[in-house]
Order: sequence, then C-alpha cells, then structure tokens
Amino acid sequence: MVSNPLTDPEWATRTVDFIDRLVATVRRYTTQPLVTTARGVVFGLLGSFGVVAIIVLFVVGLVRGIQAGLDAVVNHQASVWISYFILSAVFLVIGSVLMRRRYTEEEK
Repeated sequence: MVSNPLTDPEWATRTVDFIDRLVATVRRYTTQPLVTTARGVVFGLLGSFGVVAIIVLFVVGLVRGIQAGLDAVVNHQASVWISYFILSAVFLVIGSVLMRRRYTEEEK
C-alpha cells in the first residue's frame, strides 16, 4: 500500500528496510556464490601447493637419510647411487601396485 511520506512517521524506516532486504537478496544470489567459489579455488590451490612441497621435502629427506646410513658402509659416491636404486625400486613397486588397482574387476 502506498503511503504518504509527509503523514507516515514509519515511512523512512520501512523504505530503508525494503532497500536493505533487496540488497541482501541480490547479494545472496549473485555475490555470495562467487565469493564462496573463489575461496574454494584459492584454498584448494594453497593446500595442493603445500602438499606437494611436503612430499618433495619428505623425499629429499628420505634420500639424504638413506645416503647418510649407507655412508657408514660404503663410500659416498656408492651410497648416492645405492640410495637412488633403493628409492627407484620402492617407487617402482608403489607404481606397479597402483597401476594394477586402477581398474575394478567389473571394468576388466
């Protein structure tokens, strides 16, 4: 119902409430999904970069640990090559197991 702003003391409050509801509705259906999607992408990328960095640092530490352990038995050059062979064999076994498990029995 249209009211006269000169005679209705609640006119300004109702008008501001209407505009506020309208802006909140527009924000809920336009801006909020975009903000949520952008946050998901940013946090997903940060998390994946962190996981990759942790894996790389773990493998480097593993190589250095194996080399340090082998230095007590053989010279340094041989311990480097033996550590490479050990880790390549471990990764070969892991890769072979994962390749065999990539399909289920129904897909074969």
